[in-house]
Amino acid sequence: MIAIYARQSVDKKDSISVEGQIDLCRNECHGQEPRVYSDKGFSGKNTERPAFQRMMTAVRRGEIEKIIVYRLDRISRSITDFGAIWETLKEHGAEFVSISEKFDTSTPVGRAMVYIIMVFAQLERETIAERVKDNYFQRSKRGAWGGGPAAFGWDLVRMEIGGKKATTLAPNKDMELVKEIFHRYAYTDTSLGKIAAWLTEIGVSGIRRKTWDNVSIARILHNPSYVRADADIYYYYKGKGIYLLNGIEDYIGEKGLVWWGKRDHNANKYTTFANQFLAVSAHKGVIDSSTFLACQHRLDENRQLKNTGSGKYTWLSGLVKCGNCGYSLRVVSSGGGRYLYFSCSGKSNLHLCNVAHHERVHEVEEEAARQIQREIDRLSSSPEPLVPQENHNAEKIELAHIDSQIENLMEKLEQANDVTMRYINERMVKLDSQKSELLKVINSTPVRQPFQFAGCDFMALNFDEKKAVAKVLVQRVEVSDGNVAVFYK
Repeated sequence: MIAIYARQSVDKKDSISVEGQIDLCRNECHGQEPRVYSDKGFSGKNTERPAFQRMMTAVRRGEIEKIIVYRLDRISRSITDFGAIWETLKEHGAEFVSISEKFDTSTPVGRAMVYIIMVFAQLERETIAERVKDNYFQRSKRGAWGGGPAAFGWDLVRMEIGGKKATTLAPNKDMELVKEIFHRYAYTDTSLGKIAAWLTEIGVSGIRRKTWDNVSIARILHNPSYVRADADIYYYYKGKGIYLLNGIEDYIGEKGLVWWGKRDHNANKYTTFANQFLAVSAHKGVIDSSTFLACQHRLDENRQLKNTGSGKYTWLSGLVKCGNCGYSLRVVSSGGGRYLYFSCSGKSNLHLCNVAHHERVHEVEEEAARQIQREIDRLSSSPEPLVPQENHNAEKIELAHIDSQIENLMEKLEQANDVTMRYINERMVKLDSQKSELLKVINSTPVRQPFQFAGCDFMALNFDEKKAVAKVLVQRVEVSDGNVAVFYK
């Protein structure tokens, strides 16, 4: 049986259609009726195509003796993939004919031509991919949207950027929900799951997933397109190791950011920052930097703690630690679940601890609750804590420039002689003095911030309320030899 295979990823004026490919291939069948396989709307960069897979299954069953295609890249644009396909064809005695390139794998010349043409087909594909990447880079560098669909709450709009028409972002009706998502995650104890459940309950659509879940919420919270990028945002991403296309002077607390870059699909985009780029965009951000960073720090903490704190047996889950080894205490039961007590994971799982814990959960909770109540009473009666009132973004930008100048002078000291060293030292003293003055300004103008749990009766709270308050106030609870010690943030 002769088989004809045709493929077309998208309809283009200058490309031959699937039907046209099939008609041309029929001329090579010399009167035999072929079996036709066609994939329309599928790329040749891989072999995950339904009709192609059915054809290869038929080859393995010995039903096909020859495959005819209009052009070699209709089968595959990858020399690695085609090499595997060709090995399968040879193993099952099937020949391969390309009518456009005029070769037949039943001949030595035809087999040599296969390798040569596949090399150029892959080169063409990689060149196209590199060109697309360069265009993406250049658009993003001048503040335009690089490409792809807009995130939730944004619409793609055309506007003039740098004298040229380009695509950028504009908020739509869903942006108020985005603001609420950031506020709830930054300033309440609401989890990703609870936010997702809330959006699903009120019937919000607009995402590609079937329903809202932790991943869709985290994707919004991680997205820097929403933030009004200032110096604090610059330092945050610089510390992550992302390549920043703009200097700190462009981070003035108005514009959002655009993030792109090639990554391993098995790696997390938000933890693996190699080959990742960030540019200040032309669109205006909608989330202030302090709220955005509060969400990033909480997301980072969640990633480190994983499921810590999700326990249902004690409101101290994720907080209670062994006073001897520092590892978490987990809840175990006895008496058919009637008695709950703590056990050290450092002893049972890692064999690093020699302390046998048998503290009852309710006894530890009662003592921890008494200590937390005393701390709440103390904070409620003491003067409210002082916090900076202003962001001082301009001063932070100037501070970054001074640090850069100091670093440059430090490098020059290695080649300096006695004369130039004196001038370098004088300049560094002046810069250090300016830096000190800037730090005073940045850390000045404090205001008093009210204690959010003032007058709270902790002992009267229910399970979930105690867990929420403890998560905000408590760093850890150490249990050792029956003693309970609460440490606060």
